[in-house]
Formats: sequence, C-alpha cells, structure tokens
Amino acid sequence: MSAEVVFDFDRRNRIGVEEAVFCEGKTVAQIAAILEGARAREVGLLLTRCQAEQIDRLPKGLAGAIDYCPLSRTGFFGPVRAVELVDKVAIVAAGTADVGVALEAARTLRHAGVEASIIADVGVAALWRLMDRLEEIRRRPIVIAIAGMDAALASVVGGLTPGVVIAVPTSVGYGAAEGGRTALNAMLASCAPGVVVCNIDNGYGAACSALRILNAISGGGGGQK
Repeated sequence: MSAEVVFDFDRRNRIGVEEAVFCEGKTVAQIAAILEGARAREVGLLLTRCQAEQIDRLPKGLAGAIDYCPLSRTGFFGPVRAVELVDKVAIVAAGTADVGVALEAARTLRHAGVEASIIADVGVAALWRLMDRLEEIRRRPIVIAIAGMDAALASVVGGLTPGVVIAVPTSVGYGAAEGGRTALNAMLASCAPGVVVCNIDNGYGAACSALRILNAISGGGGGQK
C-alpha cells in the first residue's frame, strides 16, 4: 500500500462498522493500492461513490474481483460476509429517482451481513402506495426513509411506525429543492418525534447508523451476532 494511503482495517473491532473506500476524488492508483492491501490481508472491502470508469481503468486482476452496481455506485471487492440478519431494516424510498441512494444503503448493509428490504416509489403524492405497504414497514425495527423534493415521506413514516426512523434527504427535485437542501431542512424540522437525519444522498451513512443500532441491540460492539 502506498505511503499516501493508511487504511483502517481494525475499525470493525473498535466500533462494529468497517471502513469503506470512498472512491470519489481518489485516483485509480490510490484505489488500486487500497485493493491490493486488502487482497494481501484476505479481507473484503465496500467501495462507495465509485464510477464505472474508475473500475475500467484498474488492473484486470482487481477489476474482475469487484461486484459493481452502477445505480448505487458501490462495489464489493473480495469476500462478502454471509447474511446474518434479515427482516430488521426496511429502506423506504419516495420515488424511483431516489432508488440509487436506497441501493447504496442496502448494499452497505448487505456487505455487513444484513439483508434489508427496499420498498420504493411510495411517496406521499399518492399516499395509498405507502399505506398499502405500511404493515410490512412496521414489522421492521429500523426504517430508513429516503426522499427528495419536499421530503414529506420522513414525517409520515415517523408518525406511523414505531421503530427507529433514519431519514436521508436526496438531491432529487426542481430549482427550489436546491440540490437536496430543502429536503434536508424539511427532515430536520419534522414534527414527528425522534426522526434522525443523515446528510444529503448519504445512503452509506444511514446504513452505518442502522448497523450501530443493531450492534447495540445485540450487545456486540464489534459486529453482528
């Protein structure tokens, strides 16, 4: 691994969440050095904000070991943990345009051994769509609510479900949406008590919050039980 890369391979042992490789802004050479270091240690890595062009320019031996999802811009490199938990997290996306962020959250959870359910296109513009899936959502102790535009979904879900609600604003929307700032402010100002809010388009961060909660419930600070 190059001198400019210091990867935190011990993070899961400390906090229960592994370090991921945020590829945006990294050179192909830097990404390759990280992957080579992971291969030498025989550990798997989650890549986030990764462009297909970056993978295409990696050495074939590295690129061929990546399970890449272009919509979420995530990749699994090397071994992936077996599923250890199911039916604990619902990822609820307001519109089809929000699915990329939802998939980033789902893939982050899956890399950590948690299989989440994605419930998409249930925005409040047609509230019956959400109501049709409400009982399914209510069965999960953790709900990640993802929405752009006015982000009303987070307040509605927060007022109807008993579990932990983690809200993620997205950059989806026309001019006044301001690249997700309107959605962010709406979620922060939600009158539904106890809704917690992540940064704009940060499906990865929402998934990590869910993992910390699951770890706390299981009593294991160093990963799923």
